[in-house]
Amino acid sequence: MNYSKRRYLTYLIITILVFVIPFIKINGNHLLLLSFDKMQFHFLGLVFNMNELYVMPFLLMLLFIGIFAMTAMFGRVWCGWACPQTIFRVIYRDLIESKILGLRRIKNKQKDIDYSKTSTKIKKYISLTIWGILSLVASMNFMWYFVPPEDFFRYVMDPHEHFFMIMFVVSTALFLIYDIVFMKEHFCTYVCPYSRIQSALYDDDTKQVVYNTNRGGDIYENGAKSIFDVKQWAGSQECTTCEACVKICPTHIDIRKGLQVECINCLECSDACSTVMGKLGKKSLIDWGSTNTVINKKRSPLFAMKNIVYMVSLLACLLLAVFFAGEKEDFLVNVNKTTKLYGIKEGTVTNNYLLTIHNTNKKEYTFGVEVLDPRFEVKRYRALKLEPKQRLKTVLILNTTRKLASTNRKDTPYKAKIRIFAKENKEVSVIREVSFMYPRRDLLK
Repeated sequence: MNYSKRRYLTYLIITILVFVIPFIKINGNHLLLLSFDKMQFHFLGLVFNMNELYVMPFLLMLLFIGIFAMTAMFGRVWCGWACPQTIFRVIYRDLIESKILGLRRIKNKQKDIDYSKTSTKIKKYISLTIWGILSLVASMNFMWYFVPPEDFFRYVMDPHEHFFMIMFVVSTALFLIYDIVFMKEHFCTYVCPYSRIQSALYDDDTKQVVYNTNRGGDIYENGAKSIFDVKQWAGSQECTTCEACVKICPTHIDIRKGLQVECINCLECSDACSTVMGKLGKKSLIDWGSTNTVINKKRSPLFAMKNIVYMVSLLACLLLAVFFAGEKEDFLVNVNKTTKLYGIKEGTVTNNYLLTIHNTNKKEYTFGVEVLDPRFEVKRYRALKLEPKQRLKTVLILNTTRKLASTNRKDTPYKAKIRIFAKENKEVSVIREVSFMYPRRDLLK
């Protein structure tokens, strides 16, 4: 299977996954969802509320470091094999315009469409209509990662209440039409920040598209100014100057000039060269490898220092994300001390707290409290019965009759742990540490 077919298969798998993921649920929770509406982040069936998003930074670091690591080791494989911009351009240019409507030839992406014929104009309008529909579907798919499909379709039925969401979807679709149809590959060159910095990550050990100058020669050296001069000079080289690699390039570069910032590692030029050179019984002059392995004939170590650093960083981000995901609490509890530091009555010291409990489960629970420190006990607490997603506040009063260590100069804070639990299932619990203020010694007399 050549690189083009492998790339199309990769595009198909990515497209199916991206479209299906918003519909996948684990234990009633989404596989991946960042809901600003419900202030939640769903990841692998786990639900994190906004004050539990400590796992998010590590996932973002994993994403960005992963892309840069991929670039440093394998060149712009993200751009050529996974980037939505590239996938959309292939769908519009190669599938709609070339395969379905016959406006182009896949093997010649440099030739512009001749709009002098009426039939060509009609086909162009058809292609725009088809892509407009696909753009709308793609923008809705994008929105499903922020508004789940079950809510999205319900909101669409009430456009007045959800006007902003609908306008966002329409605006995204219009941008995709302008980007893919009119900006084309110029988006990568002039807009995308990643394409502007990725070349700084390259070195001679980075796997990329490499034209073998040892076999094909550097056809632009020795003062060659025209294609005639090139053909005359290249007579002793293996390059036939057929320019099949140039015509098929989606970013309109000549790979024979060497690696250029516009190259997205799609390897279509390698497939084109393989077809031509294969008829001559030779291998392609354009290879997928590093400069050291292809031209300098040196071994490029996989475990070079830069690769090890990237791998360790990715592993650390992954382990931290898994660790913090495992620290997710069963429900949310916020404990605040009231403005009154303490109360003293007949040798008993009391401290008042305000508890805010948010039941993030899908079951109704009654929440109780116990003190894990034998020095203190619960004087007053009213158990809260909360429905799913309900949040309420209640007062907690702790007291102690013990003579704790204190001084004559200032109050003494003591740390105490309390456990808030669901009476229906005591495994659903959260432990919090509170500060119990004990008065100075002269106030106890």
